[in-house]
Amino acid sequence: MNGTIAAVSRSAGHDFSKPNLPSVRLLAGLGVEGDAHLGVTVQHRSRVAQDPTQPNLRQVHLIHAELHDELRLAGHPVAAGELGENITTRGLDLLGLPRGARLHLGEEAVVEVTGLRNPCLQIEAFQEGLLKRVAGRDEAGNVVRRAGIMGVVLAGGEVRPGDTVRVELPDGPPLPLERV
Repeated sequence: MNGTIAAVSRSAGHDFSKPNLPSVRLLAGLGVEGDAHLGVTVQHRSRVAQDPTQPNLRQVHLIHAELHDELRLAGHPVAAGELGENITTRGLDLLGLPRGARLHLGEEAVVEVTGLRNPCLQIEAFQEGLLKRVAGRDEAGNVVRRAGIMGVVLAGGEVRPGDTVRVELPDGPPLPLERV
């Protein structure tokens, strides 16, 4: 199961959108070098307010470019990095991956999937009506989150658009993705 990296992004500030760059460096156990969410412990403001000693399971945010395509067709012009992701992929069902899957990015970097991004009201502030496109409920009333996945960096390295993403599934029964 392979895909490609469509874009890479980072922001030193806690901005909602992140500018695209020619490359980013992933640092093992920390996240994206130069990004506001870099760290061993939580960096998201709401999580820091709850308990700043929590481990950072949200070091890297990934979104599939196919979501951007779908949103554009629904009247929401969204480009890579604008929903706050660090890595935009193409050709992978990110939301279908199990917890613990390892994404080999480029030549050296490895990110382990920790869970689903929990879409917040900032998405609605970015574009009205967008939140209901990336979060909702299924027929059984269960919450469905579609705004990407989160992960931690196991092995660092430089990552660029055009790099291959190779998925390594964990041993044992698949663990479903939950909100992190």
